Amino acid sequence: MSDISLTFGGDPVFDGLDLVVQPGDRVALVGRNGSGKSTLMKVMAGLVEPDQGTRVLSPGVSVGYMEQHPDLSQFSTLGEFAVSGLEPGQDYLVERVAEGLKLRLDAPVTTASGGERRRAALAKLLAEAPDLMLLDEPTNHLDIQAIEWLEDELSQTRAGFILISHDRAFLRALTRATLWVDRGQVRRQEKGFEHFEAWRDKVWDEEDQSRHKLNRKIKSEARWAVEGISARRKRNQGRLRALQDLKAERAAQIKRQGAAEMALEAGPKSGRKVIEARGISKSYGDRVILRDFDLRVMRGETIAFVGPNGAGKTTLLNMLVGQETPDTGSVQHGTGLEIAVFDQNRTGLVEDDSLWENLTGDPDMRVSGKADQVMVRGNPKHVVGYLKEFLFSDAQARAPVRSLSGGEKARLILAKIMARQSNLLVMDEPTNDLDVETLDLLQELITAYDGTVLVVSHDRDFLDRVAERTIAMEGDGRATIYPGGWSDYQAQRDARVGAPEKKKEKSKPKAENLKQDMRSQPDGLSFTEQHRLDALPAEMDRLSAEIAKLEEFLMDPELFTREPVKFKKASEGLAERQKALAAAEEEWLTLEEKAEAARG
Repeated sequence: MSDISLTFGGDPVFDGLDLVVQPGDRVALVGRNGSGKSTLMKVMAGLVEPDQGTRVLSPGVSVGYMEQHPDLSQFSTLGEFAVSGLEPGQDYLVERVAEGLKLRLDAPVTTASGGERRRAALAKLLAEAPDLMLLDEPTNHLDIQAIEWLEDELSQTRAGFILISHDRAFLRALTRATLWVDRGQVRRQEKGFEHFEAWRDKVWDEEDQSRHKLNRKIKSEARWAVEGISARRKRNQGRLRALQDLKAERAAQIKRQGAAEMALEAGPKSGRKVIEARGISKSYGDRVILRDFDLRVMRGETIAFVGPNGAGKTTLLNMLVGQETPDTGSVQHGTGLEIAVFDQNRTGLVEDDSLWENLTGDPDMRVSGKADQVMVRGNPKHVVGYLKEFLFSDAQARAPVRSLSGGEKARLILAKIMARQSNLLVMDEPTNDLDVETLDLLQELITAYDGTVLVVSHDRDFLDRVAERTIAMEGDGRATIYPGGWSDYQAQRDARVGAPEKKKEKSKPKAENLKQDMRSQPDGLSFTEQHRLDALPAEMDRLSAEIAKLEEFLMDPELFTREPVKFKKASEGLAERQKALAAAEEEWLTLEEKAEAARG
């Protein structure tokens, strides 16, 4: 791509862009929501014509683009669409991919969801295997098992690919170079996404230093102009022109967009026990979603729900918050619950209404008699001012929601949720389409939130950062509770699966075997003690991670003055976890010494 310029009204999306993609490149394409990532990918695919510049393909090179909203109107089933670009007899290529992506090829187009259509587009692209694959958010609407399958598939391909994704674990595993779209420029670094944030921060730091030097030089030259120009008017016209050039250079610089000023504020505290589920179950006909499940959710916990698509995560979540009734058992709520819900289907947005209308038309945000204000956590705010806190411009305030990118729609949903006071936050796939900076901020907000959080997500990195317990929907109605986030769950599950014979013996020992074991090893560990010894390392890791998060949160020197309630809660939580960690370490040491003595 040479000298590419493109403008959609207002500031140019790109100006004078030069870009080369080599055979076999594995590239992360990153940037803020709305920065032009998807537009750049469509220019690469030849779907959007630039105002200026050329796009050239090497002879014989094929490029494939994963369509976000594919046109399936000419096809009766998803499978018919997916095989449409293949030679006769190559249907097996789609069938193999469809199995990994958990795509039903016989699903009718007329009833297919947006997620199923996207998976069909992804299956079509992978089966066609072009030399360069352009993948715009390929992990959206995939469960973690399908994401891991796709990750493995891409790691083995010889083709090149460019990825837009919010899934940092996915990007870290696959990419070897990074394209960064920022204020109409595209920078390239020959390192994968793992090194992006350090690179970005370095570029921004150098930019700030350069701007600071420019401002100092302008001030110095302006002072000279005021103090000495009358005596040296003819000789120093060149210096004056240079001063004007410096000012023009500063004016031409595009201001870097700051971070969103999102805030989560908990309402009055709920009771200490938030939710208690006893023996709940759910079935749809012969299909068992959940059987005989118990859960107690305490105030301040962040609990994640994971499992394959269709396993029942959202159904369980809905039963816990009272939006769905279990077939058996009971769900009791604690006192004073104020619930805010992030819906993965964005049903809270009216696509044809403007951003302004979506906020002022919300009954929870409406200010009586004020058409230009919204209620934000009990205080009226001008609607445009509030939208700016979520990085929306004045022009976007009056634009229809359908004109927004996926990430911008997610930010608008967050704006609606965060306007409310709540003490129970329910989030169903909140990370889809969010850029790295907004995702980081959301994680910080959840960690510091003075309330309880229930979250469904397929983002492994996000789960590791926020979850204190993980509920895994494991099929056949089984839901198992694990301490920690995704990596903790994986380690504990793998340890259990890794030695099935031994685990089976230990998990359901006969009473006489246990008694015999304890008689033959009087100085060894009992079955209960051994089980505890096995579980303690994961518990200590979880406590250590929570302590690190809280210590980082409390490092803010302004926190006590700005948020005294959160400071107090975090300090108390830190002390509790430090005490629990010390006790766990002492218990582990005692049991390990006892086991070592038994081993001789």
